[in-house]
Amino acid sequence: MISKHRKESGLDLEQHDLIEHAQERIQRKKNLYRHFVWFLIGGVGLVLLNKVFNYGADYDWSYWVVGVWGILFVVHLVNVFILSPFIGKDWERSQREKLIIAQKEKIAALKQEIEREFPLPSTPKKKVE
Repeated sequence: MISKHRKESGLDLEQHDLIEHAQERIQRKKNLYRHFVWFLIGGVGLVLLNKVFNYGADYDWSYWVVGVWGILFVVHLVNVFILSPFIGKDWERSQREKLIIAQKEKIAALKQEIEREFPLPSTPKKKVE
């Protein structure tokens, strides 16, 4: 049966946003650590495949693959630890607020221009006797 009285969760909207942001950051770091583990396992495996098992032994392709993968890992690392905090939720919020303020200013300027070009007829005031 549905009750008319809702239970309050005890979390306000700001706390909820902070929790969601924290969970998102944790997930990004977790994915970075997984990427690092796969990079180590895959890198060692590719070098072993190329050097020990002589797969494509005429060319050192494994170093190129590990190098490119390493560059991608560094990009992932920069994204998680440098760009994400710098261009994170706070930055998005401030950019959103700036855009909203700019839109409000444009709307106000348009209203003033319309009122100036097309003034509303004024009603004559009644004389009080």
